[in-house]
Amino acid sequence: MSTKQFDGQVAMITGGARGMGRSHALAFARQGADVAIVDMCENLTSIDYPLATASDLEETVALVEKEGGRCVPITADVRDAAQMESAAHSVNSELGRIDILVANAGISGGDPIQASDPGRWQDVLAVNLTGVFNSMRAVAPIMIGRKYGRIVTVSSMMGRGATGGVGAYVASKWGVIGLTKSAAQDLAPFGITVNAIAPGNVDTPMVNNDALIRKVRPDLAEPTIEDAKVFLGMLHVQPQALLDPAELSAVVVFLSGPSAAHITGAVIDVSAGASARVTA
Repeated sequence: MSTKQFDGQVAMITGGARGMGRSHALAFARQGADVAIVDMCENLTSIDYPLATASDLEETVALVEKEGGRCVPITADVRDAAQMESAAHSVNSELGRIDILVANAGISGGDPIQASDPGRWQDVLAVNLTGVFNSMRAVAPIMIGRKYGRIVTVSSMMGRGATGGVGAYVASKWGVIGLTKSAAQDLAPFGITVNAIAPGNVDTPMVNNDALIRKVRPDLAEPTIEDAKVFLGMLHVQPQALLDPAELSAVVVFLSGPSAAHITGAVIDVSAGASARVTA
């Protein structure tokens, strides 16, 4: 008999095609869960780096299945409330339940306020903040009906502090924390916990891409990720420029498991000490 902690449970993960979302999906599969991964699988013209593709989504399905788990891929846009309601309904119908939501979908973008692109602002807020709202709203009735649920949202170290030049991203991630704390109070009577993680720089395509590397090292003609690590490491306290996605997945799994039954409304920093620079 298997004794994995998520045997019989279902985890729904937005932004699941690659990066942290893929890492979360694999972590849950290894612990016995069936997984549904939701991703838009198309680029946004306002965002300067390529987003996940349908091939990425298919690859994650194959990786989850290799771990022995069942994986349902869904192409949907977290910005669209109706699409997220449909996605949640599909997961509940096909897999029979939704025990866990990881509202992970996110994009990086922003400009100095004096040179801001309104379209980029709208897209970043729509994915990073409205997308979390739409995802939680879609699964909440299902979880309420079962009197059980675990929701983990993804904020950022920039949701606890700030740096210049990325106002849209900072605003969206601060908003995720406020939304998480409010939703935790709304859903507590129904056996549902809602917590956030606040990652530092994670080695995913959202950080490790040519556009961001050039942005942080404008002094070099052809900068590499090794060049960018000089700046990225300054955002952390510990001497580590990039974190492994698996480090974040371990915390997501903990917050979704039985040991975290009485943790709700919390923000867990996994930011190589960046949180040491901000108030509690």
